[in-house]
Amino acid sequence: MKTNANLDHDTCYNALISRDHRFDGCFFVGVTSTGVYCRPVCAVRKPKKENTLFFRSAAAAENGGFRPCLKCRPELAPGLAAVDSKRQLARAASNLIEQGFLRGRSLAQLAARIGVSDRYLRDLFQSEFGVSPIQYSQTHRLLLAKQLLTESDLSMTDVALAAGFNSTRRFNDLFQKHYGLIPSKVRRRSAPTQTEMISFEMPYRPPYAWDALLSFLSARTIAGVDAVIDGRYRRIVRVEAGEDSAVGWFEASHEADAARIRIRLDSALSRHIGYLINRLRAFFDVSCVPQEINKVLGTLAQNEPGLRIPGGMDGFEIAVRAILGQQITVAAARTLLARLVDKFGEPIETPFPEIHRAFPSAATLVDLPVEELASLGVIRTRVRAIQEIAAAMLRGELTLTPATNVEQEIQRLHAIPGIADWTAQYIALRAMSWPDGFPASDVGVRKALGGVDAKLAALTAEDWRPWRGYAVMHLWRSLETPHD
Repeated sequence: MKTNANLDHDTCYNALISRDHRFDGCFFVGVTSTGVYCRPVCAVRKPKKENTLFFRSAAAAENGGFRPCLKCRPELAPGLAAVDSKRQLARAASNLIEQGFLRGRSLAQLAARIGVSDRYLRDLFQSEFGVSPIQYSQTHRLLLAKQLLTESDLSMTDVALAAGFNSTRRFNDLFQKHYGLIPSKVRRRSAPTQTEMISFEMPYRPPYAWDALLSFLSARTIAGVDAVIDGRYRRIVRVEAGEDSAVGWFEASHEADAARIRIRLDSALSRHIGYLINRLRAFFDVSCVPQEINKVLGTLAQNEPGLRIPGGMDGFEIAVRAILGQQITVAAARTLLARLVDKFGEPIETPFPEIHRAFPSAATLVDLPVEELASLGVIRTRVRAIQEIAAAMLRGELTLTPATNVEQEIQRLHAIPGIADWTAQYIALRAMSWPDGFPASDVGVRKALGGVDAKLAALTAEDWRPWRGYAVMHLWRSLETPHD
């Protein structure tokens, strides 16, 4: 068993002793005296330094022969942000794995999806996570199953299927082999009681500017689709999966004392929970590392040091938002979006009267007569841009998710008539959770920078790489809450 070569043992051990939430998910510690690996925030008695090994990922710790701690639950640790092109590709591939891409597909297909060779993909995973893609996938499936056993009342069969196992027997055998426990014993520790929804937590690295996030989302809610109510965010979500597609809802609330976000998910979406956990982590940006970002942004970040980039649960929706928002106010764009949803959105029953329609899918809008969409007040060139994106997504040429090669996606967006750089950068920022997205021509960005032109805004932002997306959020936020 070897610790990851690029982790300094003394630094990691000091962080472990401090139990500082800022290091949660940045590494994992294997305790040789117990055979267990933990998050650095684990509340158990700290091990002796000579009994510790440190790993870049949970998969690397398990590959080193350690089993997950049942107290701190490594499956809950936040991930790491993509700070360069290499890590961005690693994130895209790991996101695809976590969303179930390898179920029925090969590593070669995964490599092709992100635009690299099979060999490069293997080297990439070894470099970033300390394991092969297959080992990463197996660890993710086991940890997801462990999370579902702990936090849901799904049947053992449903847990196995949701975690990507073809049979309950295979799941039981692998779980017992790797963790030394039968799945039912993990379940008895928690005794879940909910039946109409699934509740789970998403820890983050503090600080987290929850009120600022809700303020951003509230100003952009679409009537019937999403809402901010009493400090909670609710929305309709659709999972496109052919005959297995599903529509439901989720609610998010903030548990600041525990440094986590609580998600309540419609049980109708349970068979897609692995995919949704991955998307929700991106939506709420729990992989953000505030201390690293704030070092780069400096005084720009001092008023809201925990600001996040709100993601998107539906890449097509974010693209439509961006197109309809071209050269008009946020309020005017919301009006157009509300008309679109009212006419073409699918009605959904939920426990919440404020959310009751799903945003129209790409398949719904792609072949509509241009005049029908234009009658809502949408300029025809924007209608055509929306339908071009819808068609490209249906053909598989665009994905508009965090599980993508961002540079390639931006190039493809630029090739669509009506999609200039502002639109492409906004889509990358939110749909792809790209932390370096920067719409330099944005009116709000230029205003916050003192009324500069787009060229000077872009030049100024060079100092904020690779976190220009967070700079955008701070600039927009400064217009909401000006400071002396």
